[in-house]
Amino acid sequence: MANPRIATTRRNSELGLVVMAAAITAIAYTLAALGKNAELPARIIPFLVALLGLLLSAHVATRLLAPGADSTLLPLAVLLNGIGYVVIARLSDRLAALQTTWTFIAIVAFVLTLFFVPRPSDLARFKWTFLFIGAGLLMMPLVPGLGTSVGGARIWVHLGSINFQPGEFAKLALALFFAGYLADNRELIAASTRRIGPLRIPELRFLLPITSAWGFAVAVMVAEKDLGSALLFFTLFTVMMWVATERAAFLIIGLVLFAVAAVIAYQLFGVVQTRVSVWIDPWSQYQGKGYQIVQAMFAFANGGTGGTGLGLGSPTKIPAAKTDYIFAAVGEEMGLIGATAVLIAFLLLIGAGLRIAMRADRPFEKLLATGLTTIIGMQAFIIIGGVLRVVPLTGITLPFVSYGGSSLLANWVLLALLIRLSDTQAKRSGEVDDQLSVGEQWEARRLRRAERKTARA
Repeated sequence: MANPRIATTRRNSELGLVVMAAAITAIAYTLAALGKNAELPARIIPFLVALLGLLLSAHVATRLLAPGADSTLLPLAVLLNGIGYVVIARLSDRLAALQTTWTFIAIVAFVLTLFFVPRPSDLARFKWTFLFIGAGLLMMPLVPGLGTSVGGARIWVHLGSINFQPGEFAKLALALFFAGYLADNRELIAASTRRIGPLRIPELRFLLPITSAWGFAVAVMVAEKDLGSALLFFTLFTVMMWVATERAAFLIIGLVLFAVAAVIAYQLFGVVQTRVSVWIDPWSQYQGKGYQIVQAMFAFANGGTGGTGLGLGSPTKIPAAKTDYIFAAVGEEMGLIGATAVLIAFLLLIGAGLRIAMRADRPFEKLLATGLTTIIGMQAFIIIGGVLRVVPLTGITLPFVSYGGSSLLANWVLLALLIRLSDTQAKRSGEVDDQLSVGEQWEARRLRRAERKTARA
């Protein structure tokens, strides 16, 4: 029998954490304004009220639509989104206004996703639809007159006054396809009934569809010179194959293929050679390609342990501080403590996602949770590792933190899917009552009204 206190306790905990994250954002925003202009913003009170109202609306939606969901996912996203907004506002008032608009749109999309996806298993039926949607989105930047190149990568699409990155949404569509296909064929792929010498491989008719989709995605990303996304898709496919088949051989094969692909890419693409050389020795290229990464290192050194203070650093010396190098801006003004807090928030978010995957008792849900968590974790590793010179830097956004409407919107939808998966597991395990969701109740009422109209007719 379900315990009604579980849902109440989780949502109350979530409410407290969301209010805490909102308070941290408000205090940081105030300090950044004081540090930058030595005075409080004229509209600080309306801003704080609007901020709290926006975040509480996301909590209320979760309380109504996913009462049994994990209580840490939403507060962690709110905290990361808030820190990113504060840094963006400190860099540019115009960009802060745009980011505010996109945050509002993203939270609306978060609520709509929870409303229209009451059962995650329903998504598995549309796996081929998601494949074609993902492929179409990936190809959009290559369409003449539609896609444009920014920073050497052709990943942007212009539709009138709207600019967006379709690849941010393609990763969600392809994760849904991978999860649906592997859930149906995981045992057949894991069986590996064919032999090539001493090796045993799966039947090609089971392996070919998913490897073709993966190969197509990586090839398009390479053609668009979006190497960060190509690495993300490569990792997503490898991890989901490993989890689906429970065979470490697929993980080893993926690592070998990655090493081979990295060598080939280095030989074929000048942009890869440049990024590797800058990664190894940025100092000799300080007046050119190495300028930003050296400035990022100066920013971390200037921040030290406690940071220069919000609004008191010089993050504007890094040209891409609002996007690729936003973590360096955090490190300068919030110091090692602030940068570590961001890392811990991502680790907690990844841990919550993996916990959802481990608790899932259905293959599709387990694989989808794994894929969505891999997207978040790998994006964070690629960009933070690149800024810290752990790996060569590739252009990709820091989830919830970097400036950009496409990324923010896609990541809030991803968060809604994780929350829905968590709530479904809580219902199925008996932790909360498996009642009709608000969306299902609305649909049931609509069907009853339609039946009454038909009967009267």
